[in-house]
Amino acid sequence: MEAATKRRARLRRHVRVRKHVRGSAERPRLAVYRSNRHIYAQLIDDANARTLAAASDRDVGDNAGNKTDRAKAVGSLLADRAHEAGIQRAVFDRGGRLYHGRVAALADGAREGGLSI
Repeated sequence: MEAATKRRARLRRHVRVRKHVRGSAERPRLAVYRSNRHIYAQLIDDANARTLAAASDRDVGDNAGNKTDRAKAVGSLLADRAHEAGIQRAVFDRGGRLYHGRVAALADGAREGGLSI
């Protein structure tokens, strides 16, 4: 499959998911962006268009193991930052990616950190 076709398919899936997933101040959207090398996560209040907390594997460092381990560490770091901001619950936005691998590891890390998804 050509790279442009894969990207277009992922963006179509993301639009389809975003029709139903909305974040609020009480229950923000946990948006995940995964590149080939890094992973980023944000808690977004869509009603006010504000990012409430964010974390990435750059915050965790390269010594946290492989990419899946770093993604799990990002999830727990984001959960800690969410608790500091007074957030206990979130809705998960996988960004059109499959709920598998690094995306699932980030969600598991956030849950283990105490964030309810």
